[in-house]
Amino acid sequence: MDPAFVVLLVPLALLATIAFSLKIIVDARSRTKLLQSNPHEGLVESILKGEERRRRQSALRWGIVLVFLAAGFGIVETMGWTRPSAGVIAVLLGTTGFGNVASYLVCRKVMERDSGAA
Repeated sequence: MDPAFVVLLVPLALLATIAFSLKIIVDARSRTKLLQSNPHEGLVESILKGEERRRRQSALRWGIVLVFLAAGFGIVETMGWTRPSAGVIAVLLGTTGFGNVASYLVCRKVMERDSGAA
């Protein structure tokens, strides 16, 4: 592995880890403050349901996007491309884009179904 790549990758990974940790701490602290303020039971229930829905949709979105990205890598492998080129990048970006569009459509359908059931 190229040492210049490692020198770039390690600080970026560290920065992302710190930012994610801070986000988790701030979210937990704000939830704690909200619960300590004795809100109505309906408010707490709606917040928890909203967080659960977002978490579920996030997992669904990442699953769909990663499946499409894997299909893109499969296409690259099937075509026998071994070096990065404009075609390889276009296939990978295109399949990732299709994955995002598909996840949007699926999540929208799930939200319509959930709102109709409520």
